[in-house]
Parts: sequence; structure tokens; C-alpha cells
Amino acid sequence: MKLDVETHLGAVERIVSSLERDGRPARAVMLSRTYATAVDDLWDALTNGDRIPRWFMPVSGDLEPGGRYRLEGNAGGVITACEPPSRVAVTWEFGGDVSWVEVGVADEGAGRVRLTLTHTALLSEHWEQYGPGAVGVGWEMGLLGLARHIACPDEPKLDAVEFAESRDGKALLAGSSERWGEAAVGDGEDPEAARAAARRTAAFYAGEFA
Repeated sequence: MKLDVETHLGAVERIVSSLERDGRPARAVMLSRTYATAVDDLWDALTNGDRIPRWFMPVSGDLEPGGRYRLEGNAGGVITACEPPSRVAVTWEFGGDVSWVEVGVADEGAGRVRLTLTHTALLSEHWEQYGPGAVGVGWEMGLLGLARHIACPDEPKLDAVEFAESRDGKALLAGSSERWGEAAVGDGEDPEAARAAARRTAAFYAGEFA
């Protein structure tokens, strides 16, 4: 599959913000991207248990406010808010840690709808090692999958492993990692440390774990 890497990298707005959560230092990683569709269609793609696996991961559980969900082979948590068709929020429970994800949908007119995803996590050794790309790159790949699903709903989703090993996949993952490093610099992180973390993130996604 041929992919216009620069177009997809340029389609995502990336912001990192310092804040506190439950009285502890935290960071919010925000991604925003527009889609050529209607609000109801984008909302359905984000919340319909039959459509989510077609662009993201298989999901199970009670997909209602207060219910618990599970993404196959990944995170689970609680659906803490659902306000159709504009906002959904969940806890993100993975590897013994809890963070928080909120997704907003807004009509921008002219057939464009904006999705804004914010993932907030407490500062940790994991953040110090990988920076915002630890979650940002993964979510960016999710937004890419969503873009392909919205544009061509009958096409199969990307194979994550095959894509990561392709020339375009490697370029997209490296470019995303680098841009998340610059977003961290924009939030006031030490440039040398932020860019080193971005390189470690890129190496992780490239399968270079050493």
C-alpha cells in the first residue's frame, strides 16, 4: 500500500501540556485531525462496537457509560462519560498504570469534522524514557486507520506489523516520533532530553529494543 507520508504527518496537530492530575505532575498529549464526513458517521465509527475493530482493535465489554471495555491485547478501563455525538471519556488501564483518554467531535462545516483526542498520564519513568511519543505515535496510527476507514469503509484495515515493516510505515513512525519530540520541546521540555526520548520511541517502533 502506497501512503503519502508527509500528508498524513501534516494532517495531525500535536500539543503537549504540563498539568496536575490528582495533585501529581502529569502531561496531556493532544492530537487533532479533520475528516471528510458527517458528525454522526464519525461518532458511529468511534463508538460502534462493530465498526471499531475495522479501523482500530477488537473491543469487548459493556460499551455504555459506567461500563468496562477491553481492547484485545491492549488496554481496558471504564467508560466515564458519553455525550453523543460530541464527547466520550474513558480510563486507560494498561500494565498496572491508569491514565485518562477523552475524545471530542466537532463539526467544522464544509463537510469536515474535527476529532480531538487527549491522553493524560502521570509523570513516570516511562515518560522520562519515551516522552509523549509513547502514546502519541500509537494514537496517530489509530487516527490514520480511522482516516482510511472513513474514506474507504469496505477496505480491510492495515496490518500493524506489515505496515511497521514497510518503507512508508517506517517513515511515518519515525516522522511521528520526531514531531512528538518537538511538541515536548514546545511545552518547555529540555530539547536534548526530549529529542533523545523521541529517538528511543522511534527505535521502539522500529523494533530496535536495545
